Amino acid sequence: MPVHQLRLVVTAADFDEAVHFYRDALGLPERDAVQPPSGRVMILDAGQATLEIAEPSTAEYIDEVEVGRRVAGHIRVAFQVDDVETSTAALAEAGGAVLATPRPTPFGSTNARLDGPAGLQLTLFELT
Repeated sequence: MPVHQLRLVVTAADFDEAVHFYRDALGLPERDAVQPPSGRVMILDAGQATLEIAEPSTAEYIDEVEVGRRVAGHIRVAFQVDDVETSTAALAEAGGAVLATPRPTPFGSTNARLDGPAGLQLTLFELT
């Protein structure tokens, strides 16, 4: 059975805050918006999607590299950006809590970590 799309569905108590952060500040273009009988739904295009599966010890190591301590839950969203410094600053200005400023990693990238709206922890990464 082929899979054609990975869609991460997030329930956001503050819909407008989440849309502002992910669409306007992070720059994910709006793909579709739906007005069901109750509430609102917006689908944002995040480019290519992958599913990364890590063992707990590996997740712990990644947290140590990116943040210096274990901070992520069992789900963390990573976005590849062109400029991790600028993107981190923009998301901080839009209300994201910076957990770790951009730093080089042994993964061939420069990574930053933030807490964003709707309870999502984000890694921003720029390939180096």
